[in-house]
Amino acid sequence: MTTGAAAVWGRAEQQDFRARVRGCLLGGAVGDALGAGVAALSLDEIRAAHGPDGVADLAPAYGRRGAVTAATQLTLFTVDGLIRAQVRRDTGAWHPPTDVHRAHLRWAATQRDWGPDERRKDNGWLAREEWLYTRRDPAPACLTGLADEVLGTIDRPKNPTARDAGALVRSAPFGLLVGWEPQLVCQLAVECAAQTHGHPTAYLSAGAFAVIVHGLARGETVDASVQRALSLLTPRPGHQPVSDALKQALGAVRQGIPSPTRVDALGEPENAEDALAVAVYCTLVGEDVRHGLRLAVNHDGASHTTGTLCGALLGALHGETALPPAWLAEVEGRSTILELADDFAMEMTQGPALHGPAVAAAGWLQRYPRG
Repeated sequence: MTTGAAAVWGRAEQQDFRARVRGCLLGGAVGDALGAGVAALSLDEIRAAHGPDGVADLAPAYGRRGAVTAATQLTLFTVDGLIRAQVRRDTGAWHPPTDVHRAHLRWAATQRDWGPDERRKDNGWLAREEWLYTRRDPAPACLTGLADEVLGTIDRPKNPTARDAGALVRSAPFGLLVGWEPQLVCQLAVECAAQTHGHPTAYLSAGAFAVIVHGLARGETVDASVQRALSLLTPRPGHQPVSDALKQALGAVRQGIPSPTRVDALGEPENAEDALAVAVYCTLVGEDVRHGLRLAVNHDGASHTTGTLCGALLGALHGETALPPAWLAEVEGRSTILELADDFAMEMTQGPALHGPAVAAAGWLQRYPRG
């Protein structure tokens, strides 16, 4: 299948793809919300607050249950940017990193403005969602990297010492470009990560994560998807810490019963490569989505980060119907996430019916302006 011609998508393929897109985006948000309430706590503090098994349900964060962090906010704007890139392709202005960067600049506006600017007709519908206009602990490098309109690149990245997971957590949508070849998915994720996080371990972790999501969205196994990511990392300078972290995650699967101790042994989740390793490990050993996510957030470290990553992987692997309904019911912004997920799936499978040389669906172009 390709993203360029809807005719090659059968109905069953379209339904499966939409379920995985929904699963990936909703799963990431659920994992984010599950970890948000304990993100600043050590494992001992989590157990003291929630019992010996740790947090097992959504805990209050930012004044409510089910609240998401900047990780989910940024992920949604990544999706918006990818849709806009497809729409703008008709104009000949085909440069997805620029469109994703513009989308992330729209997110940056939500972090400093009181609410949507109704005068900006080219913002599209997502930037008019008022619930997004709240600061939810974004990585400092995301704020500084998007503080001006200069586009960071691999050769001249923004924040060259930033190696946290701030770019990694927004990179799952690149993997949902299932009509692209894996190496192109990796390259796009890397280029877009360098717009805020210039350390090689940060942007290569984002590329690896996108490739793993890509494999899962295509129906492949977790192990096969990780192996492909490793093969694409190898030629890239600075890959060793990320490759080692992924190999450690694979090796940990054979070391016994999953536990917070084994999760903590994978490193510091504040670092991008270690957060990726934790998410991969929890995806591999989780008996189901609920078990995998609980394992991903009960540890010392950035629980919302590892929850987001693991949730996106599990959602892409199993689809939306595998996600715990009670958690889904409370997750912040669920209707927005679903709407955006379905728009993404429709654009990728039915784009030529919405816009092109002979077609211009006015409603669609208002949602995703070409400007």
